Amino acid sequence: MNAKEELEKLGLEKMVDYIYADPEKNLPKIMDWADRFSGGKLGPARAMVRKVIEDKDSPYHTFITKHILQETNKDVTKTIAVNFFINAGLSGWQKQEAARAKYGCNIPWAILLDPTSACNYHCTGCWAAEYGNRLNLSLEEIDSIIRQGKELGVYFYIYTGGEPLVRKADLIRLCEMHPDCIFLSFTNGSLIDEKFADDMLRVKNFIPAISLEGFEKATDGRRGTGAFERVLHAMKLLRERGLVYGISSCYTKANFDSITSEEYFDMLVEQGVYFIWYFHYMPVGNDATPDLLPTKDQRIEAYRRIRKYRAEKPLFAIDFQNDGEYIGGCVAGGRRYLHINANGDVDPCVFIHYSNANIREMSLLDALRSPIFMAYHDNQPFNKNMLRPCPMLENPDMLRKMVKETGAKSTDLQSPESADHLCAKCDEYAKTWAPAAKELWENSKNGKKALNEEKAKEAAEKANAEEAAGKTGGVDETQGSRKTA
Repeated sequence: MNAKEELEKLGLEKMVDYIYADPEKNLPKIMDWADRFSGGKLGPARAMVRKVIEDKDSPYHTFITKHILQETNKDVTKTIAVNFFINAGLSGWQKQEAARAKYGCNIPWAILLDPTSACNYHCTGCWAAEYGNRLNLSLEEIDSIIRQGKELGVYFYIYTGGEPLVRKADLIRLCEMHPDCIFLSFTNGSLIDEKFADDMLRVKNFIPAISLEGFEKATDGRRGTGAFERVLHAMKLLRERGLVYGISSCYTKANFDSITSEEYFDMLVEQGVYFIWYFHYMPVGNDATPDLLPTKDQRIEAYRRIRKYRAEKPLFAIDFQNDGEYIGGCVAGGRRYLHINANGDVDPCVFIHYSNANIREMSLLDALRSPIFMAYHDNQPFNKNMLRPCPMLENPDMLRKMVKETGAKSTDLQSPESADHLCAKCDEYAKTWAPAAKELWENSKNGKKALNEEKAKEAAEKANAEEAAGKTGGVDETQGSRKTA
């Protein structure tokens, strides 16, 4: 860490201490300081944050002043604030931008990786099971990935699997080796015990996102009897220690009503959850059925419900598929993240398993400059409608084209699936979703803004073309008259 980063870290640590001294009084002062420091360049997020701080009726006012500042361990809050906002945010982003300009390729903000393909559960329809259960990235390999990532400005690492906590001793060791990073892990929660919770409190930079399918019946139906109770027990251990934790939920046609219900959301708030990450079911794998894809009406309702809950309830919600309008469409292919499986294959997306690169054979930077990743770089966004972000789910012809042109191979070692087979399961869905997405996009604030900007650009281009044609026409007429004369 250089001197500038050390000063930024020290400043943020002191700021956190100042806030804790008197949150109600000092939070607004911090916003005043931030306005002066940034020269008014904090953007629209600044107004939103100030509103939350000053509006005591806002659900997020209590979320900050009580849940974060009173119920969360102070040192955990401080560590996450420094690693997330300074390292992954300010200084990390600057390094990423410089690398993007220097190398002419995508540089991710986060890296997803699978420490292992092994899992202690056998969940129905789990795409991760397609990899088999005997693959592992060694501690040294993961350490190398993180070191290479930090050289490019990446300080946020997300574990998937398999069940990452099968390797929990190594994961804690990596937290110790890289105390300047944030580590988030998707997990079924069953392996979170007293000792691991104590280890999390000690390192302070590890955040679990526990998978739930809804209430007890739905969760146990997919994950096995007792799975729901084990999640509740894990959350109790984390809550007692003031640790940050979230929930990961995948909505399908079958579980949609339960998993997006207000009752489910309220239950998570009561359990002290800090965030929920909603994922749209993806029919990945030869045996995965498209019958579980949410219907058009269900996806529209998910779009509306999650936005409604965000505005009314003290729980931060992310909708991986429907929030494309806030992040410029598809974030895969290294644009904001990539995925490295337990065999070392570097995939453009956690749901799209086609690659030309393996981290055991080349550097992270070379993987980002491999054919399939450059195809993502050169084609993003895949649709001007940010509610149709994915090259597989909403634009399947794009994935077919990129895989064919780059020669990327399936990285599923157990049952390789062709891009044509995968995309064929999405064709009808994409066709049905397109008109619904068009209506939602054109009526959304971001959609209206984008459409107005596009119209203005087209009008300017038309005016420039007409002006150029007029000038050319004048020259031609003159030349013509001279020839006639």
